[in-house]
Amino acid sequence: MGGGPQPPRQKPFVGFDRRELNTILHLYGRKVASGEWRDYAMDFLKDRALFSIYKRASERPLYVIEKNPRLRNRQGQYMVTIEDGRVLKRGHELDTVLRVLELAVVR
Repeated sequence: MGGGPQPPRQKPFVGFDRRELNTILHLYGRKVASGEWRDYAMDFLKDRALFSIYKRASERPLYVIEKNPRLRNRQGQYMVTIEDGRVLKRGHELDTVLRVLELAVVR
């Protein structure tokens, strides 16, 4: 029935919902106020969402908060990694996983 070209289909992506983003930004705001963090970036990919935290914008991220729904039924969909790629914490609850950053000391 349709004539003419079809518009390109939007690729689905993983994102943070409002509650997750509020939780992350609440922690981020406290760390910025204390002078520990300065910048962030968000990436929404096909299979995961990333919230990267920086001390200086020109560096690699100090920490990356990742949401990967494919891991929901295994070790948990949330993960925090450090600058060198090591996993600091992973789990099923975002609040629990972010606790590792509450006491993290910035180098």
